[in-house]
Amino acid sequence: MGQAASAPSGARPTDIVSLIIHADPVVWAVLAILLFFSAMSWAIIVFKRRQLTQAAKQTAAFMGVFRKSSRFSEVQSVCAKLSGSPLVGLFLSGYAELNAQLRAQQEAAKPGGDAPRPTLRSLEAVDRALLRASTTEIAKLEHRVPFLATTASITPYIGLFGTVWGILRSFQGIAGAGSASLGVVAPGIAEALVATAAGLFAAIPAVYFYNDLTSRVKAFANEMEDFSMEFLTIAERNFT
Repeated sequence: MGQAASAPSGARPTDIVSLIIHADPVVWAVLAILLFFSAMSWAIIVFKRRQLTQAAKQTAAFMGVFRKSSRFSEVQSVCAKLSGSPLVGLFLSGYAELNAQLRAQQEAAKPGGDAPRPTLRSLEAVDRALLRASTTEIAKLEHRVPFLATTASITPYIGLFGTVWGILRSFQGIAGAGSASLGVVAPGIAEALVATAAGLFAAIPAVYFYNDLTSRVKAFANEMEDFSMEFLTIAERNFT
């Protein structure tokens, strides 16, 4: 009877766990870096999605109050409860500039005379205040999002470096063993490909959620632009 061929005594297992455990220190370092990028990316994704979802809900509530109220002071009273909305920052900035101009007009009025109709000295100053606040609010919404772009662009190259290093070690193993059999080549190649897979695992979600979060921020930017126009229209109608 024929005798079953036995595996070479020096053959290494090729399952993923074993490949990682027996990986070269350089590959270990590559995997650790990729794990860091992946963990940070997922933390940012979870945090920013929660932040933007809350901002969307509070923005809807704020706009409901803003359009139903007849006075800016009524809107100001709910701002503390809806501080997660970027429109609140715009409103408070525009309202502060509007109040500053009206207060200056009242202080300049002659005592004992008839109170003048409240008017704005410069509608452009209110517009600039809204623009500054819009820039600040967009920066808050975009905070940490660029890290996802960095992860998406750099992690495939880090994984590729680990792959190239692993392939070099495989060729060294072939030279040392004097054989190019599959048992000699396969473990090193498989170990090298683990680094590539880890790089893609970190990069693909980062690309997707970077685009998703960026599109949400752009939607908020459009809402802020529309709100600024609406605020200026009301200010012009009532104080010019």
